[in-house]
Amino acid sequence: MSLAEKQVQTIEDLLLIEDAQERLAVVVDRAKKRPPLPEAERSEENRVKGCISAAWVVGELRDGRCHFRSDADSPLVRGLVALLCDFYSDATPADVAATEPELFEKTGLARSLSPTRLNGLRSVRARIRDFALAQVAS
Repeated sequence: MSLAEKQVQTIEDLLLIEDAQERLAVVVDRAKKRPPLPEAERSEENRVKGCISAAWVVGELRDGRCHFRSDADSPLVRGLVALLCDFYSDATPADVAATEPELFEKTGLARSLSPTRLNGLRSVRARIRDFALAQVAS
């Protein structure tokens, strides 16, 4: 499945939840089921600059595909970052670099977030894009 198809599917799945606040709660709850990053990966090297809350993203390339894991000290940020990481995981570096997320706008989640949270998500996206671009270049 391409990232474009995955994005459409993710948006459709989230829109099945009619209430925007419930939708956001589902995103947060889903992230609670994930194991936290090991302490060694919660490093400055993996920390996303530009997030008010502490957030970490770890990227790795396996079999020519990007995979991302994340963590954050805020449950809301943890859920939002996990949503982005899940979205981009298992895609080729070129696809990751080229595909901008529309998840937050098209599901109405962006309207529930403060400007500082949205700016932090842009920083997470930039980190994911930079990882993918580095893989394309190597």
